[in-house]
This record gives sequence, C-alpha cells and structure tokens, in this order.
Amino acid sequence: MFVRRRHSSSSGDAGWPGFVDALSSLLLVIIFLLSMFVLAQFFLGKALSGRDEALAELRTQVSELGGLLRLERQSNQDLRSQVGQLSASLQSATAINDTLKNQVALLTETVRDRETSLADISQKYAASSEALKDVQARYGLAETALNNERALSARARDEVNKLQQDITTLKEQLARLEVALDASDKRDKEQQAVIVNLGQRLNRALAAKVEELASYRSEFFGKLREVLSNRPEIRIEGDRFVFASELLFASGSATLGAEGRAELRKLAETLLTLSRDIPPDVKWILRVDGHTDAVPISNANFRNNWELSAGRAIAVVEFLIIAGVPANRLAAAGFGQHQPLDNRTTAEAYARNRRIEMRLTDR
Repeated sequence: MFVRRRHSSSSGDAGWPGFVDALSSLLLVIIFLLSMFVLAQFFLGKALSGRDEALAELRTQVSELGGLLRLERQSNQDLRSQVGQLSASLQSATAINDTLKNQVALLTETVRDRETSLADISQKYAASSEALKDVQARYGLAETALNNERALSARARDEVNKLQQDITTLKEQLARLEVALDASDKRDKEQQAVIVNLGQRLNRALAAKVEELASYRSEFFGKLREVLSNRPEIRIEGDRFVFASELLFASGSATLGAEGRAELRKLAETLLTLSRDIPPDVKWILRVDGHTDAVPISNANFRNNWELSAGRAIAVVEFLIIAGVPANRLAAAGFGQHQPLDNRTTAEAYARNRRIEMRLTDR
C-alpha cells in the first residue's frame, strides 16, 4: 500500500513540468504581445507628436501671415491717412492764401486809415511836445507795422504778378501752337494734293511707257513673222514667240544646232533693227525662258530638268550676244517642267512643253 502511494506521488511529479512549460510559453506570448503593444504605442505617440508639431508650425505660420496682413492693413490705413492729411494740408494752404489776400486788403485799408489818423494827430497835437513825442512813438510803431505789412503786401503782389506772367506766357505758347497747327494742316493738305497729282502723273507716264513698249512689241512680232521661216516649230502664243526645242537643240543637250543658229540669227538681226527705233528711256529686255517636259533627265552634263532648261536659255542668250544684241537687254530663266502648256502625258504634249519662249518686256 505504501509502495502504491509513493508510485502515485511519483506519477504526479512527472506531470508537473509540462504544465509549467505551457504556462511559461503563455507568459512569453503575453510578454511579446505587451512589448508589441508598447512599441506600437511608442511609434503612434511619435507620429502624433510629429503631427502636433506640424500643426503647431502651421499655426505659427498662419499667425505670422495674420500679423503681416495686419501690418499691410495698417500700412494701407496709414497711406489713406497721409492722403487725407495731404488733402487737408492743400485745403489749408488754399484757405491761408485766401486769408492772406484778405489780410493784404485789410492792411491796405488800415494803412490808409492810419495815414489819415496820423495827419489828424499831427494837427491836433502840434503844440504839445510830450503829446508829439507820444504821437511820434506811436507813429514809429505804426510805421514799423506798416513797413512789415507793406513787405507782406509786396511779396503777395510779386506772387500775383508772377502768376499773371505765367498765365500770359502759357496763353502766348497756346497761340503759337494753334498757329503752328494751322500751318501744319495747311502744308499737309498741300502735300497730299501734290502727292495725288504726282501719283496720277506717274500712272499716266507708266501707262504711256507700257503702251509704247506694247507698240514696239507688236512691231517686233510682226517683223519676226516676216523674217522667220514658216515652220510649225515656231509659233506665237499671246505675247511670246515659242521655239520648239527640237528646232534648236538635240535631245538632252544644250548645244545649239546649225538650223537653230540660223533662225536665231534672223531674230537677232530683227531685234537690232527694231532697237534703233526704241527711245533710250524705254527700259526693255528680251527674256528667254527655257522649258522641258516632265520626263526626268540625268546625264553627265545635267542632273535634272532645271539645269537643262536653264542651260538652254543661257545658250540662246549667249548666241544672241555674239550676234550683236547688248547683254544688258537680255535675260535667261529656266523653269524646268513646272510651267507646262499641256498637262497630258502623251508624246504630243511632251513635245509641246519642250520649248524656248521669248518675250519682249520691261525691266
């Protein structure tokens, strides 16, 4: 029996350490949770403290801005007060000026009255020396006051005279300005009339020169029709003589052929004959324009149609200079394929667009 109890006691002691371990683990968990709670409280307090500091700083800035606003309002009130004081000072000065004028008038009347009184006193107290001394003393005082009043009156009169002189000067300047403005308006009207007249005369002169050049152009075209060969490659379109490129140049070339040189020589002779009849003051030139078709070109001599059209126009101009036409009466221009007479893409349209145009025009 004893042995059995001891065995039971031993069994109870063997179960105790497990219970202690569970309590220890639970205690550690509770301590960990308390630690986390303390840390959370600490960081939350820091965050709240930072927010409170930011709010305090914002309140400080708002307070400073309110103080600045109050200072600005105070400055504004001070400025308004100063403006009011200046207005009051101006009104006061005006009132003082009016008062001084009134005082000058009163003093003038007082001087007159005192002069009359002094004359009466001199007659009444001529026999009494002491009365005379008294009168003389009074007279001296009155004279001093009178001199002071006269000085004030003189200064006031000087200021009035100065103002009157300034007003007179301003009136004279205004009168001179009105006279000058009237004279300027008159000159402007006269000049405008002269400008209109000159413009009309210039337009008439230009129209006359254009008509004169047009008459010489008609004569030039008429003579060219007579001397140039009756060929389909040469045609007239409007105010231009048109030479087909095939008559003057080989394909892709800017070198004049023999047939083209013969036709251009006739043109040069006709132009020289006509130029002798054209007056020197008519500024005329013969403009030579080169045109190509829309087919691209690229060879050893020309990179594109621009260069080919310009080279052909220059070749014609150089030949006319050799034939005797003055260089200052000639001009060359290349248009490439960009001014076609026929927008179609047929061989006939291309042949028509390859051309040399000549136009007698003014500079």
